Amino acid sequence: MTTSGIRAAGAGAGAAVDASAPFERIAVLGLGLLGGSVAAAAKERGLAREVVGAARRPAPLERALAAGIVDSVASPREAVEGADLVILGTPVGSMSQVVSDVASGLSPGCLVTDVGSVKGAVIETIPGLLPAGVEFVGSHPMAGSHLRGPEHAQADLFEGATCVVTPRAGQDLFAVERVEAFWRNLGARVERLTPASHDEDVAWVSHLPHLVAFAFAESLNAAPDRVGRLAGGGFRDFTRIAQSDAELWGEILSLNGKALSGPLNHFSASLAKLARALEEGDGESLEKLLNQARLRLAEVASLASTPVGTEDDDA
Repeated sequence: MTTSGIRAAGAGAGAAVDASAPFERIAVLGLGLLGGSVAAAAKERGLAREVVGAARRPAPLERALAAGIVDSVASPREAVEGADLVILGTPVGSMSQVVSDVASGLSPGCLVTDVGSVKGAVIETIPGLLPAGVEFVGSHPMAGSHLRGPEHAQADLFEGATCVVTPRAGQDLFAVERVEAFWRNLGARVERLTPASHDEDVAWVSHLPHLVAFAFAESLNAAPDRVGRLAGGGFRDFTRIAQSDAELWGEILSLNGKALSGPLNHFSASLAKLARALEEGDGESLEKLLNQARLRLAEVASLASTPVGTEDDDA
């Protein structure tokens, strides 16, 4: 798509549109925690004349409408009609089907973005499903919780959080800037990465921590039931993200399995070092490894735009 095609949307042929200008109609397809929060934030901040929501089941739509998260609700196909921004808030694995179902209702000049935590799989499929004149720019807001549903939506969820935007090589620059401005207007700090770099980075800071938490929780099958009486704050902090939806996270981990293999191997090696020090009764080596771990964690955490532990539930 040409830059002029995007610029003309909502402004008349040949007219320039400021990248941060409000949209006419935002359609949010999928009103879970992230989709619901996007809708609530866009509505509260006046980023569109109308925010319309769509979901597979009527219950989330009814709750979102009653809570004032959206202006109206519709079927996905009806929701995208006349929209100049479409947010895909469904699980990553179902996005292709959703886009196929609504593609005929998308108008030239419309922008499509998403909130999914895996980008390679999305970039490979979504753009080819869109009609001419419709542009897809991938997004991933690093925000959420293990809670799901529009009843947990927060209009300030993205305030101070990082949102990664993942344009394709040679993509229309104004379309990318328009999507980035949208996330900034929701309060997020925008980082631009390639889809491959995004998947590699989130494998370390999001996907591996979830996998480890789930693995530990599964290992509790070998523990006596009575240990639960002794579980305190440390146990709750470490296991909280293992309460996330299993179907959702099984899909995410599978789709990013290639990028996750390296971090998983490094984690396994670190665990083996600690186990070896314990088996050998080498307290000095054990303390050294723990100190090295603390220092490296401090270095990585110092760059985080949100407190460690707040980002744990993705589409």
